[in-house]
Amino acid sequence: MSVSYRIRQLRNALRAEVSPAEYELVAQLLTPAEQQLFWQMPLYDQRHCLDVYHTLIAAGEHDELLLRAALYHDCGKVDDAGRPMALGWYVLATILKRWPALYLIAARLVPAIAVYAEHAARGARMAAAAGSPPEIVETIRHYHDPHPTGRAARLQWADEQN
Repeated sequence: MSVSYRIRQLRNALRAEVSPAEYELVAQLLTPAEQQLFWQMPLYDQRHCLDVYHTLIAAGEHDELLLRAALYHDCGKVDDAGRPMALGWYVLATILKRWPALYLIAARLVPAIAVYAEHAARGARMAAAAGSPPEIVETIRHYHDPHPTGRAARLQWADEQN
């Protein structure tokens, strides 16, 4: 990811808003347990997940399971106590990712960086616990893989656009 991409991402996070119509969309598309995964994310992650959803729609995507996964694919960035990851940790984690060895050390030593580093696997476990279909669980689990396939590849593509 380029520096300009990350700056745009930070700017968007600081300006994040979700419209009442988008909250209604979430209520219509997600089960009550999946909605809880969406609601516990901070506003900037909710906005990001909605942007990923809208990117998929604009690309002509109609796969209901993929679209539902898009709406809470970053739910694993909430720690075990239900606290969302602070924006400053996001910034640090994305900077550290440029140096993989340093990033791995930080992920072992700093709990917030560990949550970020493991958020796809964490999100998959959370989705499974919420009763999401196995296809959604696997999509969330694998969308950060180096070479994902199927729904996970399409989610990764849309995620990288936002």
